[in-house]
Amino acid sequence: MPIIHTPRELGLAIRSRRKELGWGQATLAEQVGVTRQWIIDIEKGKPRAELVLALRALRVLGLSLHVEAERNEGVARDSDKQARSKVPAAPALDIDAIVEAHRSDGNR
Repeated sequence: MPIIHTPRELGLAIRSRRKELGWGQATLAEQVGVTRQWIIDIEKGKPRAELVLALRALRVLGLSLHVEAERNEGVARDSDKQARSKVPAAPALDIDAIVEAHRSDGNR
């Protein structure tokens, strides 16, 4: 999969994977628990898509989200380089664990 920098690129990745699976937008919408219009919007790169739903769509499609610091230091400004050098790399996130923890919090 390509590196994703924009909502449009995320939408294209979702659309591409959906098509690989042979699913229509209605099928994906049903699996994610959203409307077909939501699928249309995210595939078009709607920048205001709710994050939890976008993450759920990725999980349903068998895609994962991996976050890491960019290694292309030539693009960053000097102040960005200094700030980034002080920030440790974020650990990989387990979306299933996050969703389960959220569900557990809601049941208390």
